[in-house]
Amino acid sequence: MSKQKNALSKLALQKFKKNFWGVFSLGIIFCIGLISIFAYLFAPDASKNANQMHLSIHSKAPGFKVEILKMPSDIPSNQNFLSKLFFGKNNTDTEIPIQSYEVNENILTYVEYASDGLKGLHKQIKISKFPNSNYKEFIDTRTFVFGTDKYGRDYLSRVLIGSRISFFIGFIAVLISLIVGLLFGSLAGYYGGKIDAVIMWIINITWSIPTLLLVIAITIALGKGFWQVFIAVGLTMWVEVARVVRGQIISAKQMQYVTAAKALGYNDYRIITKHILPNIFGPLIVISAANFAAAILIESGLSFLGIGAQPPMASWGAMIKDHYNYIILGKPYLALIPGLCIMLLVMAFMLVGNALRDALDVKT
Repeated sequence: MSKQKNALSKLALQKFKKNFWGVFSLGIIFCIGLISIFAYLFAPDASKNANQMHLSIHSKAPGFKVEILKMPSDIPSNQNFLSKLFFGKNNTDTEIPIQSYEVNENILTYVEYASDGLKGLHKQIKISKFPNSNYKEFIDTRTFVFGTDKYGRDYLSRVLIGSRISFFIGFIAVLISLIVGLLFGSLAGYYGGKIDAVIMWIINITWSIPTLLLVIAITIALGKGFWQVFIAVGLTMWVEVARVVRGQIISAKQMQYVTAAKALGYNDYRIITKHILPNIFGPLIVISAANFAAAILIESGLSFLGIGAQPPMASWGAMIKDHYNYIILGKPYLALIPGLCIMLLVMAFMLVGNALRDALDVKT
């Protein structure tokens, strides 16, 4: 039995490898996952949530360059390497975009950046304010690859860090939906009768409520926040898993291997977990891939409505909400860039789901 199962797994893997778009999409998902985990390592602005604002350079076009003067702070930063890597750096320094600067004796005179051809303010600072009087280390030319948002934050950094919300909500929502859906679906399909009737009644009631409306209700009940959105999305997606598991178990429990397991005296828990569920895992993988895409879209919609991840946390949906009016103001890329990122990630999950469906289809 195990040899046959291994042979079928290898055959499914070979069929999946032959699907170019499935493998390509899986590579995209892997790259986005890697970027989301180590976002602060790739982001030009490694401050927490990439929230370093420079209002004087707001809404600048991609490729914009400006000199940045960093004013050192006396406040110590008690952060270890792992904290900076996964949660961003607590930036205590003050960053000032400047147009020009000059040094006379022990005084650094600089002109603050001003757009639209205006002249910035002239300000001075003593060279001794910089460590070892080495002011050159605190002045650098910065390039904003994706430009800046309406608050003057580095848009590329916001996009990279915003991938965390969209990517991880898929994993957590699918995990919650699998746990709840497997529990209810297994009980309904295996025992039937009144248990099946009650669970199906709950499923039908939940199914009849619009998904976005149900998520909004759960989010309001749990409160606005990062984890609340993840839980809310997960609790609305379990019905699809439960229906699939119920149908598969109703068919599988008539099989001879289940009858043999009952004859050997195995308890119901072992029969369900050790014998039935491993044999119906194919459809679950396919529906989980589809739920990944659905969870990303739901979270984006919630963030767009303002009840998803809260500012200053970066989120692709929230970035679209903040800049959708720029589409008619001549800077559509501020809304299109996160929109394209959402489309790319959702399409990748859908293509992987289609490839898995074809690979696990025993009829082909």
